Amino acid sequence: MFGILWLRVTISKMSDQLLDNPKPARKRAEDPDTGANAADGSTPVAEVIINRSRGAERERRRIQHLQATALLIIASATVLTLIYVAKLLLVVILLSILFSFVLAPIVDMLTRFNLPRAVGALLSVSMLVLALGAASYLSYSRALAFMYEVPKYKARIQALGAKIREQAQEIQQTTETMLPSSAEDRNAVTVKQSSSWTDMVSKNASSVSELVLAVTFIPFLVFFMLSWQDHVRSSSVMLFSMENRNTAYVMLGLIARMIRSFIVGNFIIGVFLSACSIALFGLMGLPYFYFLGVISGFLSLIPYLGVMFAVIPPLIADLGHLTTGIFLLVVCLVMGLHLIAMNVLYPKILGKRLQLNPLAVTLALLFWGWLWGAMGLILAVPITGACKIICDHIERLRPYGAWLGE
Repeated sequence: MFGILWLRVTISKMSDQLLDNPKPARKRAEDPDTGANAADGSTPVAEVIINRSRGAERERRRIQHLQATALLIIASATVLTLIYVAKLLLVVILLSILFSFVLAPIVDMLTRFNLPRAVGALLSVSMLVLALGAASYLSYSRALAFMYEVPKYKARIQALGAKIREQAQEIQQTTETMLPSSAEDRNAVTVKQSSSWTDMVSKNASSVSELVLAVTFIPFLVFFMLSWQDHVRSSSVMLFSMENRNTAYVMLGLIARMIRSFIVGNFIIGVFLSACSIALFGLMGLPYFYFLGVISGFLSLIPYLGVMFAVIPPLIADLGHLTTGIFLLVVCLVMGLHLIAMNVLYPKILGKRLQLNPLAVTLALLFWGWLWGAMGLILAVPITGACKIICDHIERLRPYGAWLGE
């Protein structure tokens, strides 16, 4: 998004320079006859200056404006294509940046005990890998235990499925009555190709291998980002011209502070929602309420769509004893917690750092979700916040920063 804005500003600046500073006309060689006439005292021959008509000047400006617009469209399409094609690479880099900001305070604390920064980074990354591994193991074991209990609810699940099929058939029959099919459609024979799980695995094997290979790079990237943090920041500032280095240094500092506040604030809100969900699900007697509360609490952090994702785990876990009352109670509780988090906690904890208006956040979620799917929804807010900080510190981009802000 910021690359598109920068290309647009660069192209408009080039067109403005062409319009405001036209190439000066060459000096005509001095005419000897004119000099001779001036020496004799006679009137010199007047030079004929041909001015461009206003119509020609207007046409030239129009052509240059069309050229700038065409270049902007081509550049925007190129940037969007690169972002989409390099999805996996960019997501891995951005996730590594987020993890490095999470672990940076731990590394700074360890360096105060006279530990080398590389050793502190190694210990921090090791703790992160162990924490993620433990969470994955617990999630897998809880999911496996739930799958063992699914046969107990087989009769209820089958009854629920039969009821849904009956309703679907009634809707289909009503549709066929209102919109009768043609003779060709009635005589047509539908052939469906059967597929086994081995076919599905073979088709997705390459995608899974690429994903696993990319994920294995994250710990190494985080380690190098933490151990070379000062070098990377100072070298990044040196990439700019002398008059812009101070602005670049301030922008990097504000972006780092914003991302760190975003991660810590979301973690605090997620812990609060998880604790409330665990308590409420425990009072309702839901199975695995401690595990479901954590999942539902952190899923609720996803803007706008989180409330739908947060309702699914408790409903699935209580599928064997699900009634209309329990369904409505779970939906109301999850929705209430989500509204409290988004309207009370979010503005108090993160509002001062992000300063993004709801329309900009919604459009960012739509755009990055369209490009990158679920990971786009997670990364949309910090990316948009970083773009706003950059726009606020570049004079020609300040209108865009004001549009993104509150």
